[in-house]
Amino acid sequence: MKTTLILNTSKHPNSYMFVLPIFTKSTSGKKTGQKKVPAALDLSHWSKDLKNEFKAINASKHFKGNNGDTLTFTKGKNTYLGFGLGDAKQIDGETFRREISKLYKAIKNKYDDAVLLLDGVLDKTNLNIDEIVYTTSESISLTCYGFEKYKSVEAKSKDVLQHIILSFSKVDKSQQSLAKNALKRADIISSSVNLARDFVFEAPNILDSENFAKEVASDAKKIKGVKVKVLKKEHLKKEKMKLFLSVNAGSSKDPNLVHLSYVPSKVTRNTPHIALVGKGLTFDSGGYSLKPPASQVGMKGDMAGAATVYGAFKAAVLLNPNAKISCFLGMTDNAISKTATFPDSVIKARNGKTVEILNTDAEGRLVLADVLSYACDQKPDVVIDCATLTGAISVALGNQICGLLSNNDKLCENLKVSANNIREYIWRLPIIDEFRDSVKSEIADLKNVGKNRYGGSCTAAAFLENFVSKDVAWAHLDIAGIATDQTHLPYCPSKGASGLMVRTLVHFLTSYEKQ
Repeated sequence: MKTTLILNTSKHPNSYMFVLPIFTKSTSGKKTGQKKVPAALDLSHWSKDLKNEFKAINASKHFKGNNGDTLTFTKGKNTYLGFGLGDAKQIDGETFRREISKLYKAIKNKYDDAVLLLDGVLDKTNLNIDEIVYTTSESISLTCYGFEKYKSVEAKSKDVLQHIILSFSKVDKSQQSLAKNALKRADIISSSVNLARDFVFEAPNILDSENFAKEVASDAKKIKGVKVKVLKKEHLKKEKMKLFLSVNAGSSKDPNLVHLSYVPSKVTRNTPHIALVGKGLTFDSGGYSLKPPASQVGMKGDMAGAATVYGAFKAAVLLNPNAKISCFLGMTDNAISKTATFPDSVIKARNGKTVEILNTDAEGRLVLADVLSYACDQKPDVVIDCATLTGAISVALGNQICGLLSNNDKLCENLKVSANNIREYIWRLPIIDEFRDSVKSEIADLKNVGKNRYGGSCTAAAFLENFVSKDVAWAHLDIAGIATDQTHLPYCPSKGASGLMVRTLVHFLTSYEKQ
């Protein structure tokens, strides 16, 4: 799909289909007798001849202009699609993003090319031109995404829509610059979200821990200013990452820790250093604490944390942030073999603490523990880890909200601001002393599961907290509920990888200032 921006012209090819937004005039609850007055259509941003052509259509008398309503008509050689957006004053960025997604789905198999005439959106809503351009382009890119790598030619989707023009007929120079920059930003961020989706969708026999590391390293080397370091099994042994290695013990594939770093051109003592840590379990069988068959389906996506932070890292770096950013991806699978780790084993972590492994299906926290310790040794100001860590997070927050747990109130507020800006849902859960006590072992320093199944997301975070340096602000994002199957969001695949939290993290990385 090609999306282009055309400014300061009203002339476009006649072969294109033209989309005209239609708004409704608020009646403020007025009633006539016992009947509420229906909202009137607002076509004031249309030309007089288009209004007349539209009103001449019999169906226009019944067109309400509500969100998603459409009506097609012609004038001369041109085809127009009236697209309902409801009350202009009720439209915000997320509402507009969802409506553009619905519009794309409505026209993708009907027209080769389309022009979105966006003057009315700029004139009547509270959205600025950069918000309109960014949101429209991003929504189109996220909506048209599909993972069809393994489908035959005959089985692949055959969307006919190839080109969408975003058109504004009259904007000044400052608006032109904002619009052009917004289009570039949307392309960078949506492409990175879709890359993260690709990784999560990929089959586990293809994207094993070795190939995952190669794919990320190869891609990262193309990004200007990024240094790439891949720690292989022998390096992990030297780093004494025995928890990480214990998860890999049953695998036929070697583990990898991908370490990416970016330093901006101008660095001062006020330049923040932010570290991202991602769980990269390319498949999780549960180990000897074996998952039932139904629960193993979809476990190829247990590396969504690593995919998410890499997508965010890539997009942020391409946007030239004023921050040092490091990215650490712990990659392995969790398999069963004669060398796999037994339940009841005691393993020493990189930071010297001993861990009693009571459940080999609670493996992600073991990988993260050693990677967090390694990340903290790089002296960041902030560490954010991201993982599909617990099924308990969906019980607590549903499948629409990202769980947030942290040792730092200010960091939490900053992450909430970024999530709210993007309109992704995030909610903070507590880490209390009782949860910390719950992961203490009778025969070792810690155990990898709590005393019972209650508060599972919180006890998991309480475990991770032991591997974060006291002077580092840390946040843990549990994305197990939101990494896939976001059926309520029209710009996400209804089944499979969502790419959520990439955009929130990009906003955080590009706006964070050292405290």
